[in-house]
Amino acid sequence: MSAPAARRGPDRDPGLQPERTRLAWRRTTLSGTVVAVLAVKAVLHGGVSAAGVVACALCCVLWLGFLRVAHRRIHTLSTAPSPAAFTPRHAAAAVLCTVAMAVCGAALVF
Repeated sequence: MSAPAARRGPDRDPGLQPERTRLAWRRTTLSGTVVAVLAVKAVLHGGVSAAGVVACALCCVLWLGFLRVAHRRIHTLSTAPSPAAFTPRHAAAAVLCTVAMAVCGAALVF
């Protein structure tokens, strides 16, 4: 047995793990959509102010960024029999969009 094959171990059977991951991305995208819609509602209900409009617009742009990363990952998971690992750059973008959306949502509430 060669050294790389010994380190790698037996062939991996992913089972339903890619499907569960794809569904988790969809749930998270739906949660982000709810945050963006609530941000728009908060701005329209509480009276339109410049700061509120900027925070709402930023929240919507961040949602679109997260939607792009999520769509790319969902597509990769559903088309490849053995999907590639999530790159650190895309993971950082997803985390940044999520945290920044939470901050914008909190700013609109307070």
